[in-house]
Amino acid sequence: MYNILNKYKRIFFLLTKLVIVVGAFYFLYIKIANNKGLPFQAFLEQLSIVGSKGIFVILILLLFTDANWLLEIFKWKKLASIENKISFFEAYQQCFASLTSSIITPNRIGEYGAKSIYFEKGKRKQIMLLNLIGNLSQLLITITFGVFGLFFLIKNYSFQYPEINVLKIVLIVGILVIAILFRKKLKLYKIGAYFKSISKKIYVEIVGLSFLRYVFFSHQFIYLLHLFSVEIDYFTALNLLFCLYFLASIIPSIAIFDWAIKGSIAVWLFSFVGVNEITILTITTIMWLLNFAIPAIIGSIFVLNFKLKKSE
Repeated sequence: MYNILNKYKRIFFLLTKLVIVVGAFYFLYIKIANNKGLPFQAFLEQLSIVGSKGIFVILILLLFTDANWLLEIFKWKKLASIENKISFFEAYQQCFASLTSSIITPNRIGEYGAKSIYFEKGKRKQIMLLNLIGNLSQLLITITFGVFGLFFLIKNYSFQYPEINVLKIVLIVGILVIAILFRKKLKLYKIGAYFKSISKKIYVEIVGLSFLRYVFFSHQFIYLLHLFSVEIDYFTALNLLFCLYFLASIIPSIAIFDWAIKGSIAVWLFSFVGVNEITILTITTIMWLLNFAIPAIIGSIFVLNFKLKKSE
């Protein structure tokens, strides 16, 4: 009986992995082939501009991507090693596989479960909390610079402010009040105690790595603006990017549609300085391909090769 159940469990697990990978490839295909804002043929024509710059330019773009992901891998290795020492390759594998697994989940929440299953059951809750620390550190950097970007935008450009959704504000405040009142039942004190048990040095290092990631992917975007001969001063471009990443981070979305949100916000922001819509959509698409699509494809290999521990 046990062997039969174990056999079906393995079949179900294999099917789950296949669904994740096939689903990931399908959504990646939809993004590239059915982008109404940037038809595929138009994208290829724009892409040829980058190709005409030479192999050295392409290598620089890839180096930006490598730096971005190397920093993320080092960050995860440092965090995960608090509970269980892992190698660089294990951190690499977990980061890319979790990216692929989280494609169809809101705000990449599937990343938490995907990373945790690489560890024994007794440590999975802690692993998810460590992943939360990593994500919050990146959000902290995004919000910090985003505030400066918003001040720059408000000071230099006039635009219609969005209407305040009172219902959403009341809902958020209500959730916070409930969390405070029922923190003991929700065992939030345990989460707080766990966070306090981590040394301040680790927090400083994680925030530092998050900052460096932010620097690299921001400047990859600026480098692409330069390649497409966009005439914009460095300070203005940087502040508009601060706004872009901040606004994109506070809008709930499914990871696969992150490109659409960033693309729409980028078009709106760079319209203030007269940048062509097609150029901005091309740049956001290239950024998406280099930093999301290609890593997700690599991650699919790790998803397919993943095996549950024998005890499970």
